[in-house]
Amino acid sequence: MKKWLKRLLFFGIIVMVLGFLGSLLSRLPVGDRVAVIKVKGAIIEPDRIVSKIQKAKEDKSVKALVLRVDSPGGSVGASQEIYRALEDFKSSGKPLVVSMGNVAASGGYYISTPSDLIFANPGTITGSIGVIVQHTELKDLLEKLGIRTTAIKTGKFKDTLSPFRDLTPEEKEYLQKTIEDAYEQFLQAILKYRSKKISEQKLREIADGRVFTGRVAKELGLVDELGNLQDAINRAKQMAGVPEARVFYMEDRRGFIRKLMEEGFEGFGWDYPLMLYYLMK
Repeated sequence: MKKWLKRLLFFGIIVMVLGFLGSLLSRLPVGDRVAVIKVKGAIIEPDRIVSKIQKAKEDKSVKALVLRVDSPGGSVGASQEIYRALEDFKSSGKPLVVSMGNVAASGGYYISTPSDLIFANPGTITGSIGVIVQHTELKDLLEKLGIRTTAIKTGKFKDTLSPFRDLTPEEKEYLQKTIEDAYEQFLQAILKYRSKKISEQKLREIADGRVFTGRVAKELGLVDELGNLQDAINRAKQMAGVPEARVFYMEDRRGFIRKLMEEGFEGFGWDYPLMLYYLMK
């Protein structure tokens, strides 16, 4: 083997080892650290995110938390689980900063609101404040195939959103009232932490499902600063008074097979016949 090739191989091994050691050292709970938790994709299964937030709260070496949100939203319940976990984190007195990526809309915006500061890129897509429930009706298609279904139920609303029949006027009214309640919860969750940045009247005017760029969202008071993830990390360090703190990415350490089995085809929650979503559509 030629000398230059040996040297290149040796150099590559050194770089890999140093990278591994750097990653390992960043995970050790020593010195001052800023934790970064990523929320990526649809928010349906909140348990891992909630667990990480709790660990960041309890870890004395973690002086601040940056939540990196890149999500179009998700189910109402899951978004509220993460929102509540972030409220609990704030009880520790540690700074909480949100960095919005490509998209932080609907439920992605919902979970951002408890933070002390929200950063968005100028072109980040955010907003989409609203609630949606969907109904797919297959009755006509099934009838063409000669397939008919019958539901034996204890009440007139028991099979609401069944794909085998149309919604009745009563069901539409009942579902509308349900999502309006969830919508009001969304608005109050925002106002709880952002009433000094945006009035309730203004919020209700713009909370009709429309999306905004990060720049427009800042003008409206939905976000605080324009900047990227590094800007958010730097500000979190400043707020915590630890300018030399190490950055710690709290990422899952899972193999491909385990990840596929745990998230693969069950992660979007279609098992539930009725699901309310804070989701950009």
